[in-house]
Amino acid sequence: MDLMDVLRAALTQALGPNAIVFALAAIGLNIHFGYTGLLNFGQAGFMSVAAYGLAVTTVMADLPFWLGIVMSFLAPILLAIVLGVPTLRLRADYLAIVTIATAEILRLIFGSVEFKEQFGGSNGITGYAKTYKDMNPYSGELDLGILRFSKDDLWSVTVGWTLVALGCLLVWLLMRSPWGRVLRSIREDEDAVRSLGKNVFAYKMQALVLGGMFGGLAGLFLALKQASVVPSDYSTNITFFAYTALLIGGAARVLGPVVGSIIFWFLIAGLGSIFNQLTDGADPILPTWLMTDTQASLVRFIVTGLGLMLLMIYRPQGIFGDRREIAIDGR
Repeated sequence: MDLMDVLRAALTQALGPNAIVFALAAIGLNIHFGYTGLLNFGQAGFMSVAAYGLAVTTVMADLPFWLGIVMSFLAPILLAIVLGVPTLRLRADYLAIVTIATAEILRLIFGSVEFKEQFGGSNGITGYAKTYKDMNPYSGELDLGILRFSKDDLWSVTVGWTLVALGCLLVWLLMRSPWGRVLRSIREDEDAVRSLGKNVFAYKMQALVLGGMFGGLAGLFLALKQASVVPSDYSTNITFFAYTALLIGGAARVLGPVVGSIIFWFLIAGLGSIFNQLTDGADPILPTWLMTDTQASLVRFIVTGLGLMLLMIYRPQGIFGDRREIAIDGR
């Protein structure tokens, strides 16, 4: 087994564009779940409307690229308002049901034949990322031996981690402010906050919009880095992978989503490389009755899932989290 290949694959994914997408999405979920106690199971929906906001504006409507960027930020705000107005005055589980259903409805609409002229159907939309790629200042790939990025990935990594750093700084500043302390109080006991004269609904809506915008930023970055928008990229599992990253790092911690995303993709890519080497070739190390090369890509998720189960049993607050931070007032 080539351990250098395993380490290279793990580090490239852990520090690469995929980890950035989930870090941005998990930062939004951290605002929702970690700081406010909102159960948003539809972060993929916020990501999809932002990505399609850019693609439809730029390609279908033939409008300027920068107007598409503006639309990709406005779309998650509108979605948060539409979802929040009827649900945020109710129990926490209503928001969870509505968000996960909405994310699936949006994915089906974007991929439907009836709206193919507007959203490109199952093939999605391409041809909008030229402006982004033309801004790339790098002339070649980066190869450090244990870390390797292509020219385009290097540009995406530079932009992406800059966005993550700025996002973490914004969250740190907000959560140290009186506004952030009110959010934490709502998570602990919203009735007590309401008795002090605070408009709980308004604070919840603001948190839902802000977290949704981070989800939209993740969707926008995903659309730019792969230069295509496809409905299948915004399935429900992207939300739960982001939650996995958040829980690994620790909820209600500024760097928790970032560290969790890095660890998650390090494990996924590293385990995938190990199992591929164990089952690849004419003379695989593992017998085919135990594992085939087709099954290898799936076993990594099983092993990662078992590790997450053990983490939830012995340290449910995550690596950096506090056990009290994951308690939700569901009233």
